[in-house]
Amino acid sequence: MPCHIARYRDKATQKFGWALVSNGFYAIETNSQDTQSFINNCRALAFEKADNLSSYQAQKLDEQSIELLSPITKPCRILCQGSNYPAARIETGADPDSKEFNTLFHKSDASITGPNADIVKPSCVRLLDYEIELALVIGRNITESVNVTEQNLHQFIAGIVMVHDVTARDIQIPQVQFYKGKSYRTFCPTGPYLCLLKEHEIKYLSELNLQLSVNGQVKQIDHTSNMIYKPHETLTELSQIEDLAPGDMVFTGSPGGCALSVPPAPVVKLLGLLPESLKWKLFVKKQAKNNDYLQSGDKIEASIKSDDGKIDLGIQRNTIVNQ
Repeated sequence: MPCHIARYRDKATQKFGWALVSNGFYAIETNSQDTQSFINNCRALAFEKADNLSSYQAQKLDEQSIELLSPITKPCRILCQGSNYPAARIETGADPDSKEFNTLFHKSDASITGPNADIVKPSCVRLLDYEIELALVIGRNITESVNVTEQNLHQFIAGIVMVHDVTARDIQIPQVQFYKGKSYRTFCPTGPYLCLLKEHEIKYLSELNLQLSVNGQVKQIDHTSNMIYKPHETLTELSQIEDLAPGDMVFTGSPGGCALSVPPAPVVKLLGLLPESLKWKLFVKKQAKNNDYLQSGDKIEASIKSDDGKIDLGIQRNTIVNQ
């Protein structure tokens, strides 16, 4: 069975800890202070505990006494994919069947926050958008180009986690700054659960349902089988340009349904004839009329679950607040 792990803070003592999640939270006795150390030293212990849960009832935690944190700690690398679902490409006017190139970029780990934390909308941002994603969690050092296949993928990833790639569209697009537009603090709710996978469980990467709602209305829904570039393809390409270590994350792209909308092709062509400053001013003005962009007080709920229910990455519940 996949092994679900939580990282928590004891509300009384303020101490941090790790727990196995299986109809409750069971403390894992470890000195690991970060995700990298936990992956390197505690994976076997976590699976052993999951297989013999009846022997660990004395370590069951009071759920009301703990606060769930991001199971991915800082520092870590965050590598991202863009336009990796056909529905997302269609919405932006791109060819959903094209594999001309894989869109890759960085996101700052300063953006990582807890699964139930508030998302702070910076005062300089008008167009705040939502993007649920599945993240691969790296399980070993990658310091040279490697050929990752579906058969050996388990050698490179420890597991998976749910992330929310919050994005300031009026920074990302007009300024052509993906990194800046996606890296403000609190722009990456992560967790609540890190799901560790064994070799035979890697198949679940193509058997997951993603869903995100805003104020109770479903905005994004898709299935990981629809990914255009599969995880092994992306890791192979990333290994040519980036070192990776245990605990680093690779986002696998967001489904369609985001607030961002692209005008019809003739309008896009016409806008291309305008001076840059005027073009982007009109873009922001038009997008600002779209009520789907996030505003203070909006409540977001996100989940990722497998078709058979054996993987449940938990539920993120976040509220937008102004800076």
